[in-house]
Amino acid sequence: MRAPAWLRWVDPLTAMILGVLALALLVPVPDGVGAALDTVRTVAIVVLFFLYGARMPTREVVDGLRRFRLQGTLLGATYVLFPLLGLAVQLLPDAVLAPDLRRGLLYLSVLPSTVQSSVVMTSIARGNVAGAITGATISNVLGVLVTPLLVAVLLGATGAGLDGGAVGGILLQLLLPFVVGQCVQPWIGGWLRRHGGLTRVTDRATILLVVFTSVSEAQSAGAWDELTVGSLAVLLVVCGVVLAAMLGVTWTVGGWLGLDRPDRIALLMCGSKKSAATGLPMAAVLFAPAVAASVALPVIAFHQLQIVVTAILARRLARTTPDPS
Repeated sequence: MRAPAWLRWVDPLTAMILGVLALALLVPVPDGVGAALDTVRTVAIVVLFFLYGARMPTREVVDGLRRFRLQGTLLGATYVLFPLLGLAVQLLPDAVLAPDLRRGLLYLSVLPSTVQSSVVMTSIARGNVAGAITGATISNVLGVLVTPLLVAVLLGATGAGLDGGAVGGILLQLLLPFVVGQCVQPWIGGWLRRHGGLTRVTDRATILLVVFTSVSEAQSAGAWDELTVGSLAVLLVVCGVVLAAMLGVTWTVGGWLGLDRPDRIALLMCGSKKSAATGLPMAAVLFAPAVAASVALPVIAFHQLQIVVTAILARRLARTTPDPS
């Protein structure tokens, strides 16, 4: 039986993301279950990056590191262009967007790129996964130093310091599993490449788990209790404009620089994103508790929006991009 015409236009991954988002908002998760879900999410991320390392030929990893134009442009988008957009948002009047939310968007603009969803979306879109992994990881490692510095300069935050837990998370959850996967790649890489569905299922399951846990934790903490529908709508519009600008600029600049299509996809997916996984814990270190709560709202809103939008883009790009494997 053929599906209705309207249903064929629905992106399955996007529908699942929106469903999980609604579930996280409507169904509160007890503290004990939330802690267990955090553990499951960590395990899923470790398995995902192990599979990426085990599936990817080492020559592709080396090639990703050598792509200096891709890596340099990605860092420029993350730590130069994005903060400029964040400063531009500060010109909005209070009647349009509250000062706390504007400050949160400026904080968002200096965060590193997210690793998990950037790499997952690059993989779905058939882009340069090796370039995305190396670029997003470099962005996060530098972000441990660059983000507090930019926060101190642009927001005048006090008590800025390095988030050692973020460094440990990057090393233990992302880099170490990937390196272990690379070590065993000569033995199991061929089998994994022939069974690509395993990585695709892990991709999608990890994205859904990250969305559910991040929204659920924010809901349980009461982060959205004082947010009106009107202010949320304006915040989402501003986030959408910023995201659209970054998507347009990264794709266009990638073409100007002569990057091939897989590299342009990696730049698009990594250069347009910001990491809630890094940003939310770091906010607790850089700001007073009352400020950290308001700063968290734009980070969460942008994080969910970027996943939904890039999921749609990734599926569309995949239909017009040859499979690199």
